[in-house]
Amino acid sequence: MGPVLAGVLQLLALMAALALAYKPLGTYMAKVYTSDKHLRVEKWIYKGIGADPDTEMRWPAYLRGVLAFSLAGVLFLYVLQRLQGVLPGSLGFASIDPDQAFNTAASFVSNTNWQSYSGEQAMGHVVQTAGLAVQNFVSAAVGIAVAVTLVRGFAGSRTGELGNFWSDLVRGVVRLLVPIAVVGALVLVACGAIQNFSGIHEVGQFMGGTQEWNGGAVASQEAIKELGTNGGGYFNANSSHPFENPTPFTNLFEIFLILLIPFSITRTFGIMVGSVRQGYAILATMATIWVGFVALMMWTEFAHHGPAFQAAGGAYEGKEVRFGVGASSIFAVSTTLTSTGAVDSFHSSFTGLGGGIAMLGMMLGEIAPGGVGSGLYGMLIMAIIAVFIAGLMVGRTPEYLGKKIGSREIKLAACYILITPALVLVFTACAMALPAPANSMTNSGAHGFSEILYAYTSGANNNGSAFAGLNADTQWFNTTIGLAMLLGRFVPMVFVLALAGSLAEQKPVPVTAGTLRTDKPLYTGLLVGTIIIITGLTYFPALALGPLAEGLA
Repeated sequence: MGPVLAGVLQLLALMAALALAYKPLGTYMAKVYTSDKHLRVEKWIYKGIGADPDTEMRWPAYLRGVLAFSLAGVLFLYVLQRLQGVLPGSLGFASIDPDQAFNTAASFVSNTNWQSYSGEQAMGHVVQTAGLAVQNFVSAAVGIAVAVTLVRGFAGSRTGELGNFWSDLVRGVVRLLVPIAVVGALVLVACGAIQNFSGIHEVGQFMGGTQEWNGGAVASQEAIKELGTNGGGYFNANSSHPFENPTPFTNLFEIFLILLIPFSITRTFGIMVGSVRQGYAILATMATIWVGFVALMMWTEFAHHGPAFQAAGGAYEGKEVRFGVGASSIFAVSTTLTSTGAVDSFHSSFTGLGGGIAMLGMMLGEIAPGGVGSGLYGMLIMAIIAVFIAGLMVGRTPEYLGKKIGSREIKLAACYILITPALVLVFTACAMALPAPANSMTNSGAHGFSEILYAYTSGANNNGSAFAGLNADTQWFNTTIGLAMLLGRFVPMVFVLALAGSLAEQKPVPVTAGTLRTDKPLYTGLLVGTIIIITGLTYFPALALGPLAEGLA
């Protein structure tokens, strides 16, 4: 079997598995977030944190809950890292430096999981399990909660009430993420991923010296790292490390976990707004972009431009031979079109155009299918922009899901789509203008520029993957990327929740002959075009200086 055929067959198998899980999981999530009953364990949690899960919140109260909980997470994780040197189970590792502790705390709480350190050489068992793994669950649950809130805004009528943050958070963890992650961890352990709390031990000689490895609760963290679109790994090699990703099957299974909730939540959306066809329209938009990007990535990486590529059967540099070019291409697209950031290959070693495709996936806003929760609310923002453009074309007030899109709604949507590009481009410009950040680049020219552009694109979009080649463990990058991650996560949430509150206060308008049908293929095409055009106009100059210049050279 040729490598191209193997890659296509893996893609088809992945799509079949996602299709089988779509309806049951999407329906189950709708029941989770619309139920008025609480499990016993959930009642214990509410009592412990002093929350009343039945109190309805308007958007300012919901936002205060999101920000207060996230701030507490940043502070706790920062202190835990600073105290690592005196904690049990630290494996002898010292406390983390202040700038890196801030960067890591901001990273995991914002669901970014950017790592400017080598996990196996810096973090002990307590920080990994009590700190990082916990944030993998709760940061993902926060994203889903905000997405569900926006859906309630479309479904609500003249109430302004959007549910209860604490209830949404706890249900997301207890009823959704934990059960699936347990099953995922068992599958990974059965296939060879490690799960232990062993210390550092010598495994043999390596280049004239000894080689040492430490164990850890790797399988359990790997499962939620992919399921919650987090991305931070136990080891510096991330999902290319055999302890995290042992076989081609586990590689495909991890891609399945990455895409599972982001695709399935479109059915949840359709059920909650009373029209599954609307969910299918959003799903079709996401799937069209994802399949298109996978096809482009495979084409660029399998293209035989030169004798080395032709002899190897594709661009194998930086890729695990266990997985090959096809599976690595699917993983790279899936992790950058979501907010996962896990990698099973080094994106810096992809072809010039291949690296640009990975970067463009993040620049789209990671909405195809995007992160858990964040992908759905990002896509719904773009859906609002698309119906606004359509309304301008025909000269009538735009409507989406029975709600009028007026000046307030479009201003909030515009602020949402502008904040992340502003963070990426401003921080990139500052880093290129100053002498110290540029010294961290391994490469010069277009590829070196791509390293820095990719880093801030990954941080501000809460992806967390690295282009490789950039020394990001400096005070400048730890601080600025940390700020980009926090601002890129929580400022857009302000606009999403404000938009949800505005929509929930409206009375639904009846469908008329002039209403744009947003559940038809025509609208799906309009939405795809809107996403591509907005992203292209925003980022094309920067892409032309980096991956396009390199790929066309």
